[in-house]
Amino acid sequence: MHRRSLLLGAVAAPFVIGTARAADVVKVATFEAASTLPYFVALTRGYFAEAGITPQGFPLTTHPLIVQSLVTGDAEACTNLVTLEAANINSRRANSVLFFSINGQNAEYQMEQFVVRPGSPARALADLKGARIISAPGPGNMAGARGALAAVGLQETRDYSLVEQPMGQHIGAMQSGQFDAAYTLEPVATIGVRAGAMQRLEAGVIATHMLGRKEAFAFASGAGFSGRFLETRGDVAKRYATAWGRAVEAIRQDPTTRQVLTSHLNTPADLAATMPLQRFTLAQEMTPQMLADLQKFIDIAVGQGVVRERITTAQLLRAP
Repeated sequence: MHRRSLLLGAVAAPFVIGTARAADVVKVATFEAASTLPYFVALTRGYFAEAGITPQGFPLTTHPLIVQSLVTGDAEACTNLVTLEAANINSRRANSVLFFSINGQNAEYQMEQFVVRPGSPARALADLKGARIISAPGPGNMAGARGALAAVGLQETRDYSLVEQPMGQHIGAMQSGQFDAAYTLEPVATIGVRAGAMQRLEAGVIATHMLGRKEAFAFASGAGFSGRFLETRGDVAKRYATAWGRAVEAIRQDPTTRQVLTSHLNTPADLAATMPLQRFTLAQEMTPQMLADLQKFIDIAVGQGVVRERITTAQLLRAP
C-alpha cells in the first residue's frame, strides 16, 4: 500500500515535489479559432497545472491587438498569433514576439480558405472576379486573401472588393447576402458549411497559390511569448512550452482532445470530431523544408509591404 501511494504521488505531481509551491501566473492573449486547441487541451487536461502554471487567458478580436498587448506587457504569451504580424513588429523591434510552436496549413491541414454563398457559380478562385469578399481580420489575413487572389490574376478594387470583419460575423454576413465570398478560418468555415450558409471553394490557398506547392506548409500562425517574458521569466516560459508540447502530442495521438472545441469554441460535437486541423509543430521540430516554406511566406509578405523589412526564421522562432 505504501509503495502504491508513492507511485501515485509521483504520477500526479510531477512538478511539485516536497514543499508546496504557488503556481506561476501567465497572462495569455487568445484568438478564437481552431488553432487555440493546444491551449485548451493543456488547460483542461491539467498539463499547465502539473507544470506549476496558471494561465490567465483573455480573448482579443484582432491580431494587431494581440501584438500590442505583448509589446505593452498586458500579455506575456499568445495562443495563435498570425506570423506576419509578429514578423512585422520584429522587423522594427527585435524579439517582440517569438514563436515556440507554429501551425502549418495547406489543403490537407486546413485553416484559411475561400468560401462562397450556396449556389454560387464560382468553381475556382479566378471565378471570384467581381465578387464582394469579407476577410478574417488583421493585415496578415488580408495579405493572405490578396496574395492568393493575385496569384490567379485578380487585383483588389479592379476585380473584387475586400473588407475585413471579425470572425464571429462571417456566417451572418454571408447569410445576409451582402457578400459573395469570404476568406475565413476554421472552425467558422466548417460551421458555416454545415449550417448551409457557405460553400467551400478552396482551402489551403496560401500553400497552393502563394508558396506554389500544394504540399507546402503555410506557417501562418503560432503560439509565442514576448521577448521580455522569455528574458525575465525563462523558467516559467520553458514549463509553459513543455505543457503546450504535451498537448500537441495528445492531439496527435488522441482524437478525443477535439472535444474541447465544443466546450470552448462553441463547435458542435459531431463537427469537432471530424473538422480539419492545422499541423501543430514545435519550434524544435521544424525541418529545413519547413523553415524554407516559412521564409518564403515572410519574403512574399515583405514584397507586398505587409512586413516592412526582411527578417529570417531565426528571428521569429525560439524554443525556450
